[in-house]
Amino acid sequence: MCTVVVRWASGEPSRILALRDESTAREFDDPDAWWPDRPDLVGGRDRVAGGTWCANRSTTGATAMVLNRPPKRLADPGAPSRGVLPLLAATHEAAWVDHVDVDGMASFALVLATPSRLTLWEYDGMHLATAELGSGTHMVTSGGAEDGKADRYLHRFDNADFPAGWRAIIEAETPHDDPAGLLIRHETETFVYATVFGQLIDAAPGRLRIDYTRTPWVSGSWRRREE
Repeated sequence: MCTVVVRWASGEPSRILALRDESTAREFDDPDAWWPDRPDLVGGRDRVAGGTWCANRSTTGATAMVLNRPPKRLADPGAPSRGVLPLLAATHEAAWVDHVDVDGMASFALVLATPSRLTLWEYDGMHLATAELGSGTHMVTSGGAEDGKADRYLHRFDNADFPAGWRAIIEAETPHDDPAGLLIRHETETFVYATVFGQLIDAAPGRLRIDYTRTPWVSGSWRRREE
């Protein structure tokens, strides 16, 4: 996943945009309860590693999202996939760190939104840093602050209604080769890396609504799942 926008306040529903950028050849499944050992978790499933980029726990209102980060692009042999992190964080919340060893993993940012806190973890391949975020609208990207995406878009989301206004911002864009773009498409001779999925999430304890699409720039393409 490359872009997360979260509108959060303590005790209020979490309103979230999650855009996934990935190789267009990497197959995945739309959000569902794919994990029998975690029946109240809903998320899209990566068919290669079996994890997810975004997990929602319908009973508690927790949502966890992982973004790739550039310092360490490849995991060490035998290290866990980053796709396990949203499953663990949505299940165990801040205690997810007790259930996996991040040593050797590829670098990442992990965002966890619950009714009581909004937390960001950043791992550069050596050190895991934690930050608690306050009330407001926040943007986290794969490139970090230096990619310029928050400077370009955060104020638009902050000033727009959810979900209709956020959807309008997305649908006004087209995928192109720009690291500061909201929707991207980068083509080489051997592969295409692009925005392949979008979700608008409204989460609270006992209530979950996910609007999702594989073409978020196309009006009318969004589907809805409710728990």
